[in-house]
Amino acid sequence: MTKINSKKNKPPIKLGFLVKKPGMLSLIQDAGRFGANNIGLTNGGPIDMPAFYWANRLCNNTINSSVIEVSIGGLVLIAQSDSQIAVTGAPFPLTINGQAKELWRSYSIKAGDIVAFGFSSIGVRCYLAVKGGFDIPLSFGSTSTVCRERIGGLSGNKLQTNDIVPYNVLTQSNSQLILAEKDQPTYSNEAVLRTVSSYQQHHFQSAQQNLFYTSEYSVTKHYDRMGYRLNGPTVKADINGILSEGICHGAIQIPSDGQPIVLLNDRQTIGGYPKIGAVIALDTAKLGQLSQGAKVHFTKISIDKAHELFHSNHKLLSQTKLIPCD
Repeated sequence: MTKINSKKNKPPIKLGFLVKKPGMLSLIQDAGRFGANNIGLTNGGPIDMPAFYWANRLCNNTINSSVIEVSIGGLVLIAQSDSQIAVTGAPFPLTINGQAKELWRSYSIKAGDIVAFGFSSIGVRCYLAVKGGFDIPLSFGSTSTVCRERIGGLSGNKLQTNDIVPYNVLTQSNSQLILAEKDQPTYSNEAVLRTVSSYQQHHFQSAQQNLFYTSEYSVTKHYDRMGYRLNGPTVKADINGILSEGICHGAIQIPSDGQPIVLLNDRQTIGGYPKIGAVIALDTAKLGQLSQGAKVHFTKISIDKAHELFHSNHKLLSQTKLIPCD
C-alpha cells in the first residue's frame, strides 16, 4: 500500500501580518463588489475612497488592491516578512516598533516589525496598504468584507486576534513615496454634503425641501458602514412609504420620524422610505469620517454639476504627483 505524505498535500503557509490586537473594527476592503445587487449583495468597499486610493498609490499598487480599513483604532500587527506599507486617512497615531510615523507616505518594513494604530481624536477611519496588496481570495468578484452578509475578507468577518493577513514577500527594495501636505485632505467635525435631488422630491413640499437644505443636523450614535442616522429639524413627505426599490450609494431616506438617514457602502440593496436626494460620492467620504455629535449641512446641486465634480476630481488625482522620500 502506498503511503500518502500528508505534508505534501497541505497548502503552503502564507506569510503576512499576524494580528496581535484586532482593534475596534478592522476590515479587508478592495474598491467594492459590483454587479451583485440583483442577488441581494451590497457593494462594500472603502468608506473613504480618496484615502483608499492614495494608500494604494503610495505602494505603487493597482487601484483595486486590497487594504485594511481601520475604524476607531487599536489595531496592532506583526510583520512576518519584508514589505512596504502606507497609511492614509484620518490622523490616527501610527507607530512602527514604537516609533511615531507620519501618515500619507510609504515605509519599508522587516519581518518582526510591529505596526500599531492608536485612537484618533478626529476622523473615524484610516487605510493600511501593503506593496502588491493583501493576498485575499475573491468572494463574488471582490475581497471587500461585509460582515452582515458574511462575505469577503477572512471568512466574511472583521479581523480577529491571531489571524494572518497574507501578502506577497517583497523581493526587492522600492523607493518610498510621500503625498505632499498641500495635496492631503483635511478632516474635521463638520461637513457640507452636496446632494442631487431624488426623483421622489415632489413628495416633499417646497417648504420641507427648504427646511432640509437650510438646517443643521448632528450625527447620532447610530452610525456605521451601513449608514448615518442624523438628528435635526423634522422633514416630512406627503407619503409614509413607497414600494421597495433599489437604493443607491449616498441615498437620503426620510423615514416616518422625519430624521434623515444617509446610506453608505454596506446599505441594504432595497428599501421603502421616500428619498429626498443622494449625496455625491466625494462627500460620502467626508461623512464617513464623522463621529457622534459632528455637524452636517446639505446643499443642492444639479446632476450635471455632480458629473463635472466627478470628472474634475478624477483629473486632479491623475495629475497629482507623489514625491520620492529622501
